[in-house]
Amino acid sequence: MKTVTLNNGVEMPILGFGVYQIPPEQTEQAVAEALDAGYRLLDTAAAYGNEEAVGRAIKSSGIPREELFVTTKLWVQDAPAEGNTRRAFETSLHKLGLDHLDLYLMHQPYGDVYGQWRAMESLHRDGRVKAIGVANFYPDRLVDLVLNNEITPAVNQIETHPFFQRTDEQELMREHGVQIQSWGGFAEGRNDLFTHPLLSRIGEQHGKSVAQVVLRWLVQRGVVTIPKSVRPERMAENIDVFDFELTADQLAAIAGLDTGASLFFDHRDPEMVSWLSKRRLTD
Repeated sequence: MKTVTLNNGVEMPILGFGVYQIPPEQTEQAVAEALDAGYRLLDTAAAYGNEEAVGRAIKSSGIPREELFVTTKLWVQDAPAEGNTRRAFETSLHKLGLDHLDLYLMHQPYGDVYGQWRAMESLHRDGRVKAIGVANFYPDRLVDLVLNNEITPAVNQIETHPFFQRTDEQELMREHGVQIQSWGGFAEGRNDLFTHPLLSRIGEQHGKSVAQVVLRWLVQRGVVTIPKSVRPERMAENIDVFDFELTADQLAAIAGLDTGASLFFDHRDPEMVSWLSKRRLTD
């Protein structure tokens, strides 16, 4: 598996398996099948409600811990103060059945962001997590965090797909040593992504599916991606993207699909900020 090197030297697989919106009762089997297919990066979150199932799959897999890269995320209400963030971290770690994380992300750019981040810095210094990062941070919030804290986020996980490509933001992240990671790489099938004429034509030229074209496009851009599926055949297909390369002309054509806007919601929308900030998790 190809890897990227984070700003602290940690190696992260460029392609992994995400479990967002997989019900807890299906997650253990899905993760077990993903691990069998060769995935070693697993991405979950406290807000997904399936950390325990991910942990059971990891335990039953028999795969050495050092071969896995496990990410989970801190939710908004776990701020302020170091105590709340540490409790949230320990809860996630317990559910996963692990003694450390490879990557811990601040899930949303709301609440006591600085209190959360400094608590995460402390967890990193204590060796409880190999790398810390953020998710859903727009450039202004990201740069502000970078300039006013000791540790620069290793990763920023943001909506990234052919219709919202974030190329300028990726360049800004690169300048600050932050690795871009995609969520929603398939845009959840919106804009008829899986039957899109351009993407379909490119797939035919390589003997690949639209999904594989999209994942290859992300990989060639250096974007870490975490496709989700509950079907073993799709898992195998999604990881099989390292035996072909998109041409410069194909990359340029895909660039023309960018709308420059989210297909889901804007994290700068006051109503969305209010909704996400008020959402509460239950253990």
